[in-house]
Amino acid sequence: MRKLLTILIPSFILALIFFLGFQTLVVSRSQKGALQVTTSPESDVYLNNVLIGKTPLCKCEADDMLLSGNYTLKLVPSDSNFSEFQEKVVISDGVLTVVDRRFSEGSKSTGSIISLSKLPDDKESELVIVSLPQGAEVELDSNGIGKTPLVYKDPTESDHVLKLSKEGYREKDNIRIHTPIGYKLTVLVYLATGSDLEVSNPVATPTPDVSEKVIILQTPTGFLRVRSSFALSGTEIGRVNPDQEYDLVDEQNGWFKIRLDDEVEGWISSEYARKIIR
Repeated sequence: MRKLLTILIPSFILALIFFLGFQTLVVSRSQKGALQVTTSPESDVYLNNVLIGKTPLCKCEADDMLLSGNYTLKLVPSDSNFSEFQEKVVISDGVLTVVDRRFSEGSKSTGSIISLSKLPDDKESELVIVSLPQGAEVELDSNGIGKTPLVYKDPTESDHVLKLSKEGYREKDNIRIHTPIGYKLTVLVYLATGSDLEVSNPVATPTPDVSEKVIILQTPTGFLRVRSSFALSGTEIGRVNPDQEYDLVDEQNGWFKIRLDDEVEGWISSEYARKIIR
């Protein structure tokens, strides 16, 4: 496994923020990427006019991911009172594109599309924030950084919180992201009109509870050491075997923190592990 990428989605689907610390899923030479789509209510998902499933949908496993490239995504809600949604999305090698849509009447629908793409210089990073409509005020970690459309150069490689606001539109806050070095993170936000936070569909399909886990891959030794800290110098506190799954607690560059069966927590090398969704 190579370096992993993180992508996060807004707080109103907090149960699906398994993208905290989400990084590369497969070796980049696979030329495949992952796609996750959530909606309320449930919707049919089409790519280039081909039905690929219903929401919540995640093409996240290695054998189920999509070839890299440009696609036309169409979402057709199960409630015929709502209009279908269509937008262009880009699937990039080894990273996850996240789409969320909250259907409502007319311009009260809201949503977001979050994606990553590789930069030519692996020492740079870039955050691109776009809103529909344009001209939304943007705060990054409670600091104003400008109005959309906005290109923010070299954000720190860490977790951040975005907030978008525009007069006459509902505020979009607590958008959690992670900006990795060597990548451009693009956040497209659809703002809803009015100040009424109630959606027009009171029986919308709830977002299922999703947990983030780590599966152990094959290793040259047949096992993987669990250490007390995220460094090779960390004390070995246990060993795990290929194909075993553990809850993901935290992560640092090149390391996953997992919870063992006996509730002990420790660090493993991400080179021999992969994040999955359960």
